[in-house]
Order: sequence, then C-alpha cells, then structure tokens
Amino acid sequence: MSTQLLLYVMYGVIVLFAAIVVAYFILRKKMNKSEYQQIRKLRQGTESSKFSMEILYQKLYITYSKIPYIKTYINKLRRRLEIIDVDDEYATRRDSAKILTKVLIVIIPLVAVSIIITHSNYLLMSIILIFELFMIDAFIDRSVDSMDNNLLKEQLDFFAEIRHAYHEFNMVEEAIYQISQDDEKAISRQGEKIYEVLIANDPETELEKYYDIAPNPYLKEFAGISYLTKEFGDRKVDKASLYLKNVNNITEEMQIEILKRDKIDYVFQSLSIISIVPVLFLEPLKNWCIGNFSFTEAFYRGKPGMIVQILIILLTVICYVLLRKVKNNGSMDKQTVNQENPWQSKVYKNKIGKKIVDLFIPKKGTKEYLKIQKLLKDSASKLKMEWFYVNRITIAIVTFAVTLFLMLQLHHVAVRWVYEEPTTEYNLLGGLTDRELKTAMEITKSDNKFLDKFRGELKTTKQDIEREVRRDKDYLDAKDTDITKAVDRIYEKLQKVNSEYLQWFEFLMAFVFMIIGYMFPVWMLYFQYKMRLMEMEDEVMQFQTIILMLMRIERVNVEIILEWLERYSDIFREPISRCVNNYEAGAWEALEVLRNETNYPLFIRIVESLQAAVEKIPIIEAFDELDSERDYYQEKRKESNQRLIARKARIGKLIGFAPMVIMFVGYLIVPLVYIGLTSMSNSMSSIS
Repeated sequence: MSTQLLLYVMYGVIVLFAAIVVAYFILRKKMNKSEYQQIRKLRQGTESSKFSMEILYQKLYITYSKIPYIKTYINKLRRRLEIIDVDDEYATRRDSAKILTKVLIVIIPLVAVSIIITHSNYLLMSIILIFELFMIDAFIDRSVDSMDNNLLKEQLDFFAEIRHAYHEFNMVEEAIYQISQDDEKAISRQGEKIYEVLIANDPETELEKYYDIAPNPYLKEFAGISYLTKEFGDRKVDKASLYLKNVNNITEEMQIEILKRDKIDYVFQSLSIISIVPVLFLEPLKNWCIGNFSFTEAFYRGKPGMIVQILIILLTVICYVLLRKVKNNGSMDKQTVNQENPWQSKVYKNKIGKKIVDLFIPKKGTKEYLKIQKLLKDSASKLKMEWFYVNRITIAIVTFAVTLFLMLQLHHVAVRWVYEEPTTEYNLLGGLTDRELKTAMEITKSDNKFLDKFRGELKTTKQDIEREVRRDKDYLDAKDTDITKAVDRIYEKLQKVNSEYLQWFEFLMAFVFMIIGYMFPVWMLYFQYKMRLMEMEDEVMQFQTIILMLMRIERVNVEIILEWLERYSDIFREPISRCVNNYEAGAWEALEVLRNETNYPLFIRIVESLQAAVEKIPIIEAFDELDSERDYYQEKRKESNQRLIARKARIGKLIGFAPMVIMFVGYLIVPLVYIGLTSMSNSMSSIS
C-alpha cells in the first residue's frame, strides 16, 4: 500500500471518529430533554436488560429503509420474504434486515480489498466495483433460496405430524390447526393460513388466493388435497386413508426435490467463486509478471494488456450471469419479481421514450412479433413486449457508449505508456538496476519535452525535431550520431502519440458491439429456454404424481385434473391454459389440440389417457399404470434427476472455469511466451 493511500485512510478514520464524537454529544443533549426522560421512565421495568438481536434487526430494518440505495434492496427482499413470513410483519422485517446485514458484512470487506488492490488502475477498479454491486443480487438470491430450502425441510416434519394428528381427530382442518401452533417455525404460519382457508365462508375463493402466494407447489398441492378431502370426504384405498396416501405422495415429491436442490447447490457452490476470482487477481498477476519478467512491462502497462483485462472482466460478467441461469433450481424467486411499475414501464410511459421504443417493436401479428412473443413465453420471462424492447435499446445504447469510452481509455493508456516507458533496451535476465533505470527515465523526460511541443501537429518532420533538439541544452555537446539517434527515437514516439485518437473503424466496432448488445437479451432468452427444456421430464413426472392423487377422489373429472395441471405447470403452461379455456366448447377436441401442440412423448401419453377418460373409461382405469408402476416411476424420476444434475454440472464447470483459463492462458502464458521469443529474437539481431 502506498504512503499516500495510507495517509488518506488515516485521515478518513480521524474524520469518522470526529463525526461519531459529535453525534454522541448531540444525541446525549437530546436524551436529556424532558420528553426523552419521560419515555425512559415509562420503559423502566418493561424492557429487557439483555442484548437482543431481534430488536437490533428491527432497528436496522428502519435504518436501511431510510438509506436511498440500500432501500431498493430492502424492499426487494421484503417482497420475496412476505410469502414465507405470511401475515407476519415482525418476521418479515427481521429476516430482511438479517439477510441484508450478512450481505453487507461480506460485500464491504470485498470492496475494500478491491480498492486496495486496484487503487493504481482507476478503470479496473471502477469496473470491479460495479461488478461487485451486481453480485449483491446474487448474495440476496442465495440467502432467500436458503430460507426457501429450510421451509421445504420443515414441511417434511409438518406432514409427518399431520399424519398422527389426522389419526387422532379424523378431521383435516383440526389436524392442521393443532400442528400449526408452533410459532417458531415458518411452516406454522403457512399451516395457519391453510386452516383459515378451509374454515372460510367461501373456501374455494380463498384457496385460489392462497395459490397465488404459496411459496412452493407442494404447499399448493397440500392445500388443494386438504380442501377436496374436506369437501368430498375421505375414503379407504387398500385399507388406508386416501388423504394420508396423498400426503405421503407429496412428501415423496418433496424428498426428491430436496435431494435435487442439495446436489445442485453442492455442485455450484464453488463455481460462482471460481468465475469471480480472475477479476480480483488481474492486478496482482500483472505486478508479479512485471516484477519477475521486465520485458513484459510494455504489454501489461500498454494497450494490449488493457484490452485483455477488459475482455476477461466482460467474460466474467457473462459467465456469472449464465451460471445463475444454469443453477436455477426452480425456487420461489421466479414468482416474486415485482412487475407492477418497473423502470421499463416508466420509460415506456414517457412520450419520447414510447415513440423511440415503438420504432423497434415489430407490428402485432407479424412473424417477428409472434416469434419474440413465443420466445418470452417459452423462456418463462415476466417481461412484457414493450419492456423487453426497452431493455434491448438500453443495453445497445449503454454498450455503444461504454465501447467508445473504453476505446478512449485505451488511447489514453497507450499515450501514457509512451510518456512513462523507460527509454532503454529490455534485459531478459532481469529488471533494470537503479542506475540504469534512472538514466532511462532521464532520457524519457528529455524526450517528453519534445513530445509536448509537437504533439497534435501531424505534419511534423524529422528536420523540425532536429532543429529543436540542437537548441536544447541536453544536446549542446552531443555528437551528430547521438542527435540523429535521438531524433529518430522522438519521431517514432511522436508518431505513436499522434496516432492515438478515435478513428472511423473504431466507431464501426462500437456500432458492431451495439448490435451485439441489442441481440444479447434475445440470446439470453434462447439460453433460458434451452435450460428449461432440461426440466421437461421432471415436470411431466410431477404431473403423474398430481394425477395419481386426484384420480381416486370422487367427483374429480378431467376438467379438474387439467386445472390442477395448469396450476402447477411451467414449461407446458401455455398449451394447457388454452386447453382449459377451450374445454367447454369440446372436451375431446380441446385435448386433441393440446396433443398436437406438444411433441414430448411422456406428456402426449398423459393427454391420450385424458382423452380416453373423457369418452370411454373412468379416470382411475385410464391411469391405472401410474398406481401399479409407482415404484418404477419413482426410480425413473431419481435417475432422471441424476442425469439432469450431471448435465448441469458439465455446463456449469465449462462456464465457471472459462474466465480462469482465459486469465492464465491469455493474460499470463501467451504474453510471456510471445514477448519472450520476440525479445530474444531482437536481442540476437542486435548481437549479430
């Protein structure tokens, strides 16, 4: 750490300490006022003398809500946690403050380390700090996913206790009420909500409302089965309660899902860190190379090194985003995005913004419009068409501006290196001695005087430089050969300096990158769609479990089964929704359209069984193989999950290790080999 930076840190600490002292005396003065004294007397005897983390988190929540930038994150957290902490404001505030505090504890030291490491490179430091702000979202997502996983594990114990309570009371609502009395668990709040739904005057309407806020599909299934059992009654199947058999089926589904999530978390827990590490090691790696191999200094401190740095940072950001897409384990984060009034909507509501965006949106009914609309649906994107094009245009404009800015910075870096490079030959065996370095820098400073004089004058000739050199006091006693050598050297440097400006092909490159930025959101939708296709088999097997639970309940028909499949579907939601809407116009015909719209064999088999149940045979006979081959389907489901996890792991490792490989190969090995061979070739030529 440089002495100047250390002084800045010390001054900052002193100013912070002075501010704390002033704030202390101000607060102390206010606390001595009469109203504060009265409040203190009222609180005596009622407040706890022990330190309470619960109270601390409540105070931190209020503090975070007042800080402009952090307020955005606390509100985002709140929206997501309101589903888990249903109707519990205290728990929502506590959990929001708890997660954000943990995130800040991690991110603040990381920011401090980044500033210390990259303090000499402001461009790299700015990019890394922006990237670390982007990482806050990832930390928040991981924390909320952890709470979602804990809720899922609590449900296993909850359903196990439901079995015993149902044997005792033989009433669904009473069993749920008794088990939901433990206020310490998040699942108890969900149980209380389901109990309120079951005893409501209009339970069907309340159930539909609960479906919209349920944290995971398994609680939806449990609420739905509990409602059907309460309405139509329980029955014995193979001398066992149908309700408890259905609860057992849901439990098995949850166990499979928990194992799947644990394995995916285990595979991806280090990949995100591995993809980020190269960004933090760019500056230390550069300093190490320059310190040990002096001939690489021109590469690392010049334009080529900066270009490789930018490419590695860009690749790291892309890989980090792709890793999050691949890892996505179907948790609740997809359901809790606030879509009421995002910034895209505000842009589109502006008159000028609307006119610009409408120029890019294809006309309704055209092939391009239908293509983008289908892609948004297939990728399960929450964006409207207008918002999607706002994103595309914004990314394109930002990409163009950033590209031009980076090119200007590259020219600045190249010019700065001409002014700072020691004017001497490189030494392959090691760095320059102090004496050699001092002599080289004196020559550089002397050359810089002439560069400053002629910089920007494109018509400068060697004769012009020679006249100025002969007048300079440093060359009054110099020989003609030395002057000629100096003129050639200065002229070469001047040509480099005068050529470093934005040229037409760089504007063309910025335009090309702008087009790439404009297409990037579309490519991300395609990638997301491909990732969702990997989950297709798992979703169809969930459909089989739902049908297995419903087919033995009396008064359940094909339409009810389709409504349940629509409620829990993700990949097949769109065709199933159309089938439900067209069902009353003709059941068999609607199912036939559904069968023709899909090409996945396992799902087509379900649709054909539903068609048979509409006209020919009862539902229980149409799906009798689901019950008789239950064990086979369970084993197949486990094997399918293993294949899915292995495939995601391969893709994740390929993406996660890409920045690390590029850093070592493109930023370390290739420069060392290429520059080393070039320097050796030049040295051999000089010796010859």
